[in-house]
Amino acid sequence: MSEHDTRRGTSAHTPDLDWSQVRETVLMLELAVGQIEAAMKEGHSSVEVLTDSFTSMAGYMRMIAGALEQLPDTPATQNLKDNLIGHAGEVSGRIQRSIIAFQFYDKLTQRLAHVSHSLEALSGLVVDQRKLYNPFEWVALQEKIRAKYSTREEVDMFNAVMQGMPVKDALEKYKAGLKDKGDDVELF
Repeated sequence: MSEHDTRRGTSAHTPDLDWSQVRETVLMLELAVGQIEAAMKEGHSSVEVLTDSFTSMAGYMRMIAGALEQLPDTPATQNLKDNLIGHAGEVSGRIQRSIIAFQFYDKLTQRLAHVSHSLEALSGLVVDQRKLYNPFEWVALQEKIRAKYSTREEVDMFNAVMQGMPVKDALEKYKAGLKDKGDDVELF
């Protein structure tokens, strides 16, 4: 491996005869991947704590509601018992909605992981002169990226962009498709 293949960091401020826009592009792609991965790691540990906490709270709320149901129905406590059972049900519903929100966060982190892997693969292609100018390598990269998508809407968006639709238009169409689909949660 030659010196310019192992050289790291930008040289855009002091370009020399060995300066390469490809190397600068790869550096920026690697930086983007690093930022995505760091953000996902930080977010994952926080969401994991929240998920565990909310799951625990849901269990405790079921126990509280069960205990309230076991209390005797006396005229003096009936109103209080009914109110507490109602509040426990409301809290349980909110906990359930929170857990669903965490599932959407999980889906988001999976998508960011796909973006990160796609940027890494692109970086690997761009830095390799044998692959950079080979259309078959670009097709293979595109297929690898397409295979990472988990929903029909994502595949449709990718295909639309590959067929020439501007990215902005494809994203709007993608968002409209998600809106039409509703708030269904995909468990994976």
